[in-house]
Amino acid sequence: MRQIVLDTETTGLNAKLGDRVIEIGCLELLNRRPTGNHFHHYLNPERASEEGAMKVHGISDEFLLDKPRFREIASEFIEYIRDAELIIHNAPFDVEFLEQELALAKLPPLAQHCASVLDTLKLAKELHPGKKNSLDALCERYSVNNAHRTLHGALLDAELLAEVYLAMTRGQESLVMELDDAPAAETVGGVPVERPRLTVLAATEEELAEHASVLQDIQKQSKGKCVWLELEGEVAGGG
Repeated sequence: MRQIVLDTETTGLNAKLGDRVIEIGCLELLNRRPTGNHFHHYLNPERASEEGAMKVHGISDEFLLDKPRFREIASEFIEYIRDAELIIHNAPFDVEFLEQELALAKLPPLAQHCASVLDTLKLAKELHPGKKNSLDALCERYSVNNAHRTLHGALLDAELLAEVYLAMTRGQESLVMELDDAPAAETVGGVPVERPRLTVLAATEEELAEHASVLQDIQKQSKGKCVWLELEGEVAGGG
């Protein structure tokens, strides 16, 4: 299974008011293992970032002036995410911005490029109801080292989210690994080989006599209601 862990940084919080994507960071998981195949771009949003947003990501307007527009890297981005499951923390936020960027570039919506979207914030709330489930809180909960995260950055946050996601769903991974590691049945010519028959040790005459004596004691103490003797009677009588 191919999954893409994705994060964005933006000029502000509201795509409907014209805020734009300024950074996209993605990394690839193949069968739940990082492949080292990253996708990362800073983007010129063609507008200034809000002061509050700059305090979060620390990316200046001047730094973005010579960076490509989204439409210039759109085909590369679409090819990277094609047919993969996207893993995003607070997915509705990032998806709304990506949908806007695709629309401005006159390209089909996200659903036509990726297989599905998994929201790790929703997953975390289901696993830890009533607790803080920000990326920083989840890093602390799952012992993911985020000491180097002083500002938000799309690629850094995607890397942290990948570790958090794998930790949150480790039970699934363990199950898959157990199934993968289970020894295959021995076969000869494609036909399963039966296991060796178990050796059955028959009871001796003395053991059978002792068993019968115990059953008679139970029959006497239970006033004729010894189930084992009743069953033996049914078997002997063919019932």
